Amino acid sequence: MPGTGAGRFLLTMRFPGQKAHIGILGGGAWGTAIAVVLAEKGNKVDIWCYEKELAAEINSKHTNSRYLMGVDLPERIKAVTDPLAAVNKKDFLLVAIPSLYLLATIKKIITIPNIMEGRTLIGILSKGFIETAQGIQLITEAMEDYLPGIYKGNLVYISGPSHAEEVARGKITGLISASVSGRNSIRFRELLTGGRLMVFSSLDIKGVQISAALKNVIAIAFGMLDALKEFSDQFGDNTESLLLAAGLNEILLMGKALGATHAETFSSIAGVGDLDVTCRSKYGRNRRLGREIILARLLEKYNNIEEIISDLPNIGYYAEGVSAARYTWRLAKKYNLNLPICSGVYRILNREVEPLQEVELILKRITGESKIHPAIEK
Repeated sequence: MPGTGAGRFLLTMRFPGQKAHIGILGGGAWGTAIAVVLAEKGNKVDIWCYEKELAAEINSKHTNSRYLMGVDLPERIKAVTDPLAAVNKKDFLLVAIPSLYLLATIKKIITIPNIMEGRTLIGILSKGFIETAQGIQLITEAMEDYLPGIYKGNLVYISGPSHAEEVARGKITGLISASVSGRNSIRFRELLTGGRLMVFSSLDIKGVQISAALKNVIAIAFGMLDALKEFSDQFGDNTESLLLAAGLNEILLMGKALGATHAETFSSIAGVGDLDVTCRSKYGRNRRLGREIILARLLEKYNNIEEIISDLPNIGYYAEGVSAARYTWRLAKKYNLNLPICSGVYRILNREVEPLQEVELILKRITGESKIHPAIEK
């Protein structure tokens, strides 16, 4: 951690029992669920909502029926429609914006005094990759290029097996708080831990991000396989576990290529834990997308993956695995990685192959029956 950064961030330290003023960028399910956790601990939370109607509902009815139906929100949560209002004079800022729109919002807040001076600790809840002029980057890398230099090495990435619907309802959940700065990792751990939410610290900020991004791609494949089980006697629970284990291996390969620092990240709740719940839970949006590709022929109205990505806000739920599949495909080619599942999901989403045939080929590749690299297969 740079010396100046450490000194400035000390200004945000709070006395025991003192409550924080927290901003959250993103009024979706995950941002709202974390707001509930923080508000129930007595903190004041301002959450930025893109939709004015949603902000009005949160403030008047204390509900978020669009993204988190059936959950009563604490009155300490205030919704705002200006991202600057959510950031100004905050002790902590949490970013829960879909990766495709994240940088556009970050660019709007960099002139806020508490951001310019590094007095606000920033944690990221978003998942995926971001494409910039420097190429495909992890979210923290892309944000560091735009935020003041004091944030270099001081951002915190928060992830784990944590569907918003269960976190908001107080189900026991574990998260990882990862940062190059051990001190900042601990600060967010202490901020979030409480009740039935447990948070653990990690220094492997790359490994945790890679796990969070790729597990969504694997979950799309898992969802397709889960749907195929309903009318094919060749697929079963054993097949799904085969896919899940092979998916974890692909996450590990990408982690090694992109510089993950701790192998144990992938066997922790950040790796295998998050992968398992994303693939198997009824709340999984990427799993749902995979099922609807088979059962509802979701892809038939699209010509390629770019059209799907453009239409994601209109599908009814936001599946981050679609854009992650596009970037994972390109990274696999760049680093010459053999990722049968991720590459197969990309080919399906890009309308190059039919889902059923490609799922069968994926299974053959991961069992060694097919030695053809999916990047060159016709």
